[in-house]
Amino acid sequence: MARLYSNENFPLPTVEAMRRLGHDVLTSLESGRANQKISDSEVLAFAIYEARALITLNRRHFVKLHDLTPAHRGIIVCTFDANFEDQAARVHSAITAFESLDGRLVRVNRA
Repeated sequence: MARLYSNENFPLPTVEAMRRLGHDVLTSLESGRANQKISDSEVLAFAIYEARALITLNRRHFVKLHDLTPAHRGIIVCTFDANFEDQAARVHSAITAFESLDGRLVRVNRA
């Protein structure tokens, strides 16, 4: 399963559901990097350093960073969905379709 780093705006209930699906998800809070106004480029750099794909709701900024920093472990951009279990299932389905997430931008939209 995937090694993921969730941006601090990504819903914790979805993170927990992703873990139940077998994914290794590190949150910004768990990494000690929450509530520090860390720039998006630094968030991505940390994910790269940790060899994790980044998962976020911040689509606009991270789509741009994907273009500027193509050597990443994957960027998964999602739309918000209050049905966290369904959101986790859609993310799981989207990312397990690939052998590797390296350098990929994966878009996961609300159903």
